[in-house]
Amino acid sequence: MNPLQGYRFTCTLTFGDIYAQVIIWLIVIFIALASSVALYQNPMYAFLTGGLILVLSLPFLLFAFVTTLLNHIELVPVDETKAASVDTPSAVQTS
Repeated sequence: MNPLQGYRFTCTLTFGDIYAQVIIWLIVIFIALASSVALYQNPMYAFLTGGLILVLSLPFLLFAFVTTLLNHIELVPVDETKAASVDTPSAVQTS
């Protein structure tokens, strides 16, 4: 018998929950691009600066997304009467 059979997984994550994170990530990308363009006198410095900003900010972005997702996953107990009605198929009624 599966111990999680009496529970229902629900995810309540909406776009509004991660909207601010997306906006902040876009700001970080634009800052990286602006710093790269500002340092374009030497293309190697421009590439390294933009890449460094993106690489260093990526773990923080992933951490924020994953923790937000995990905070919105719920285990909801299912009533025994509802679980029994879901498990047993209803009889087909013909008229």
